[in-house]
Amino acid sequence: MTRNAAEKIIQSGNVTVGGKVAGKSLKVRAGDVIEICVPDPVELSAEPQNIPINIVYEDDCLLVVDKPKGMVVHPAAGNPDGTLVNALMYHCKGRLSGINGVIRPGIVHRIDKNTSGLLMVAKTDEAHNFLAEQIRQHSFTREYSGIVVGSFAQDSGVIDAPIGRHKTDRKKMCVTDTNSKKAVTRYQTLEKFRGFSLVRFVLETGRTHQIRVHCAYKGHPILGDDVYGKSIRAFEGQCLHARRLGFIHPQTEKYIEFESPLPDYFENILRRIRNGENI
Repeated sequence: MTRNAAEKIIQSGNVTVGGKVAGKSLKVRAGDVIEICVPDPVELSAEPQNIPINIVYEDDCLLVVDKPKGMVVHPAAGNPDGTLVNALMYHCKGRLSGINGVIRPGIVHRIDKNTSGLLMVAKTDEAHNFLAEQIRQHSFTREYSGIVVGSFAQDSGVIDAPIGRHKTDRKKMCVTDTNSKKAVTRYQTLEKFRGFSLVRFVLETGRTHQIRVHCAYKGHPILGDDVYGKSIRAFEGQCLHARRLGFIHPQTEKYIEFESPLPDYFENILRRIRNGENI
């Protein structure tokens, strides 16, 4: 099991040492008898919740949502509710595509909890399949704005490096040739500061944590990324925003595109960097 899961079992009082409930900081000794009671797994389900969401566009077959930083996209262990899916189920009265199962209805693609910005949601299975095929064909437009630590050697370029699961930390991804998939990220530096750069990223593929992994691989992690870089006091998580989203509409078969302005947290960090303040 993961360290996080083990910690939760300890915190819930399900671990004893010498017959006494143990805290996570207890130092064990040779001869100690440790008993662990692993609770039965709880089956996840998603229930409608009246949570405000910013809907940029909506019609009979899809929605485009501007997700705030800090919101999880769908229920998972550790985040059973309060997610975008819970909010969507309430707003759409359950009318969402069922292709991805009961805890991810309507979700065609995802963005990380601490990444803000545009996300597309399918209401029907037909729309879901049509949009998912565009992702497979790399004809989807997904553009991000990010602040990286330092600056790339070249102001624009392509990062073509395969991404797979980290061999020792299963929650992380990494650039690897083992059990990996092709991953391509285009980037363009828009502005340089002392120690940081504002960069535009365009995804050709959509691997888990792709931009974050590629930036860290190049030695310029996304500012605030506490998984692939270093956390900062200014806010929790990485300074990365899904700014532009474009695709061919399933019904009209015409290309449509949406843009989200940089959110307050991003603008505030930019202002501080431009003013030469310590981050």
